[in-house]
Formats: sequence, structure tokens, C-alpha cells
Amino acid sequence: MTYQDTAGAAPPHPSHGNKSIGQESLAPQQTRIMGSWSYLFAWLGGCVSIGTFTIGSGLVGTLNLLQVVVAIAIGCTVIGVALMINGQAGHRYGIPFMVQARSSFGFTGTRLPALVRSVPALVWFGFQSWIGAGALNLVSETMFGFSNIWAFFIGFQALQIGLSVLGFHGIKWLENIGSIFIIGSLIYMFFTVIGKYGTQISQNLINVEGTWGAPFWGATMLFLGIYSTMMLNVSDYSRELHDDVGRGRQVAIYANSILPATLFMGLIGLMVSGATGEVDPIKVFSSAVDNKLLLVTTLLFIAFAQVTTNILNNVVPPAYALMDVFKLPFRTAAVLVGLLAFATFPWLLVRDESAAGLNLFIQTYSAFLGPIFAILVVDYHVIRGQRLNLAHLYDPQGPYRGINPAAVIATVIGVGFALLFSGVSWYASLIPAGVSYYLLMKTLPSARRFAS
Repeated sequence: MTYQDTAGAAPPHPSHGNKSIGQESLAPQQTRIMGSWSYLFAWLGGCVSIGTFTIGSGLVGTLNLLQVVVAIAIGCTVIGVALMINGQAGHRYGIPFMVQARSSFGFTGTRLPALVRSVPALVWFGFQSWIGAGALNLVSETMFGFSNIWAFFIGFQALQIGLSVLGFHGIKWLENIGSIFIIGSLIYMFFTVIGKYGTQISQNLINVEGTWGAPFWGATMLFLGIYSTMMLNVSDYSRELHDDVGRGRQVAIYANSILPATLFMGLIGLMVSGATGEVDPIKVFSSAVDNKLLLVTTLLFIAFAQVTTNILNNVVPPAYALMDVFKLPFRTAAVLVGLLAFATFPWLLVRDESAAGLNLFIQTYSAFLGPIFAILVVDYHVIRGQRLNLAHLYDPQGPYRGINPAAVIATVIGVGFALLFSGVSWYASLIPAGVSYYLLMKTLPSARRFAS
């Protein structure tokens, strides 16, 4: 297929018809399968992350309850705006993240953002799968007296791999149907925790001073950092959204899906850890819920939430990266992603002593994701004035061949600033990376052909 040069012109109007199940490609998306409500429910289901629970647990003794609520609100507001801004290329032209990055990093240079995006996805995939398997194992032990965490982990991975190969059709219906269960379960879990640990929560989280200083802003970055991966590859999702959904409505969709999930999970993690000192969500709810039926329902929710989050956030991005780098079909790439998640050793990540390490992991990968995000935004909105040349984006021998040195240098500069201010790494990287990329694109001779 050839792609007509669309620089300076509006892209072809995508249809809202049907496409085959599992038929995903890197070509410009001509068929959009998600309306506003489907897109909102997909994001809601994809954002119920046990990682958010862990972040909330790690803030005990640093912030009080009000400060955590405000930190989550700030982080989610930034997320909503950032997703809308960087998702415009995918929404308008129907291209995924790996294609979008070609204009700024080059065909070969996209290996850098692909690697930076894929590693956190695989780690979270393995981590959340182990949590889900632990929940199913406890259900089995409670109901039938059978316990084998490894059997449930392998089976749980097989289930997720099977759902992954269905592509965005599977994502759409899984997330849409599950969102009602997720909302109800989050509300139930939240008030269960308050009812059981209300006195301890008041003593340890409400009636404490906390701080509005650097740790507070660091907390906003941690909650933001959970989604910094998605802010990078949001075009993978926005290319599925009907093209008549405006920017204001997109921000509303992102905010109204991410904020509730993040607020509930973050606060639940903060409250139960502040009251009990426990950070393992399985242990928390097995002790907090006295009714067997309600316990089983809660544990099934935890397992189901890992599926909805993994399928949307942790399969699609690395699968697209494998499709681009190794020219694999989507289904093969999705299966490979599921198998690679085994190699992250998630059984080590769920230990109590690993909570601080996960926060450090988020800070570290955010230091690399922030600069790439800034480069993508400057490239699309400033350098190109929101106009892309599709013919060049799909021509490996064209002006975007090889590696754009401006993007690589700007990434290194941004990472340097991020590591220097590690507590707010994502924030600290944006301006240095964005400004240096713009200046290099204007002055570096070897980068000039990428400006076409």
C-alpha cells in the first residue's frame, strides 16, 4: 500500500465500520471502533493498577490523607492534558506510536523509544499477573482448599495471552463490560477499608501534618509516572477513537476515567498500609473482609482488574514495537509479550520490601519517558505544525531513514536533568529535552532532512 503525501492537507476521513478481530497493523487506521463511551470505559478498566495501590502504600508517614488526594488530582490533571496533546497525531492520522516516532527519531532511531516503553510494560505485566494469580489462588484455597500459586500464574498468563490476540475488539468488550464491575468493587473496597480501620486512619493519616514541599510534588510525579508510559504511546489508542471526538471531550474522557481509578486505588493503598503496615493487597483484603462471599468477590475483582490493565497498557505497546522491529504479525507479537513477562521475576517484586524499589523504578523509567514525550510533542506541534507526511513516515529509504541525532542528543540532555532532580524526574526533563530538540532541529546539519 502507498500513502499519499498529506503534508498541509487533512488526512482521509476514517470510517467507523468493522474490522476483523485481531487484525492490528502499523498502517494508518481507516476503521475506528471506539466511540466516546467505549473509549472512556476502556481507559477506566485499563487504569485500575495494583501499582497505584503500592504507590499509596509507600506514602505512609510522608503525606496526610488530604495531601495524597490533592497529589492524585494534580497528577491526573496533567495526565489528561498530556494524553490529549500527544494523542493528536494518532487520532488525526490513525498512526500508532512507533510510526509517530519516526519523524523525530528516524526509522532506526525508534528502537530507543520502543525499548524505553516496552521494558516498564513487561515488568508491570509480570507484576500484575502475579498479583492476579495470587488472588485466584486465594479464592481456590478459600472455596476448595486447593492452593498452587504457580499453576494459577501460568494459567492466568495463558488466559491473558489468549485475550491479547483478539486485539482492540477484545479490549473494547473486555473493558466495557468489566467497567461496571470495577466501579462497584472499588467503591465497596474503599468503604470496607474505612469501616474496618476508621480509627487507625484518623490517627495515622488525617491528624498528621505531612508536607506540601518536595515530597508532595514527588508524589504527584509518582501517580503521574504510573501513566507516563501511556502518555508516550497514547496514539496506539487514540487511533481507535472516532475522529469526530474533539479535544475538549478527549481531556474529559481521560480525566473521568483515570481520576476515579487512581483515587480509589491510591487511597486504599495509603489507608490500609497506614492502618496495618501491610502492602500486599491480597493479604490486606483477606484480613479486612470477614464475609467469605464478599472476600471471593473482592479477590475476583483484583484478578479481573489485572487482566483489563495488562491487555490495554502492557500488551499493545511492546507488541507494536515487536511488529515494527522484527516485522512480526500482531498475534505472534502479543504471544511473545506474554511469554517475556515471565522473565521479569514478578514473585520477587511483590515482596513487602519491594514497595520502595517499585517507586524508584517508576522514578527511573520516568526519567527516560519524559524526554521522549517532550520530543514527540515539540516535533508534532511545533516543528511540523500538526501536519505529517504519511508518505515519508512509511518510506524506510526516505528522509526519516536512520537515526535523527537531534532526538538522541535531546533525550540524553533530558535524562540528565531528570536524574539530577530524581524526585520529580518526569517534570524536570520536559523543558530541557523539548527546547534542546527544537534548537538542534534548527541548527544541526545532520538533522535538517528530518524536518521535511
